[in-house]
Amino acid sequence: MNLGSILKPEAVRVLGSVTSKKRLMRDLSDVAAACYDIDSEAAMAALQDRESIGPTGVGNGVALPHARIPGLDRVAGVFMKLDRPVSFDAVDRVPVDLVFGLFAPEDSGVHHLKALALVARALRQTKVQMKLRANDDPLTLHAILVDAQESEAA
Repeated sequence: MNLGSILKPEAVRVLGSVTSKKRLMRDLSDVAAACYDIDSEAAMAALQDRESIGPTGVGNGVALPHARIPGLDRVAGVFMKLDRPVSFDAVDRVPVDLVFGLFAPEDSGVHHLKALALVARALRQTKVQMKLRANDDPLTLHAILVDAQESEAA
């Protein structure tokens, strides 16, 4: 499993008008629907259910919202860079501007956890965060994310 197999280039977006955590979840769900044929309402409900267990803002302006979706046949990702950070109830209380949404099949078990760990390892790297924040081109952002995993493995 690698980030290139989880994250399609067209599922990478730069957003300038997100004003709330709920709006961000809606945008993640809508992009997942457009790129992976995931039901937007099911994705939104699953993300909100997961957030009710505990916030997925992991610190340093990064959030990793994730959910299991009935009927999904593979792990799929959506990455969003926000022009203006939004409050996300993160562990360090820092608003988030780098968001990787992860959607997994309902019965994915260990594959979901492996994908989440893969994304977390890539996004916890300070160099990767700096590169992501310094770029606004979705294709460049995709390349940075895919390269982050490859450089970490080296």
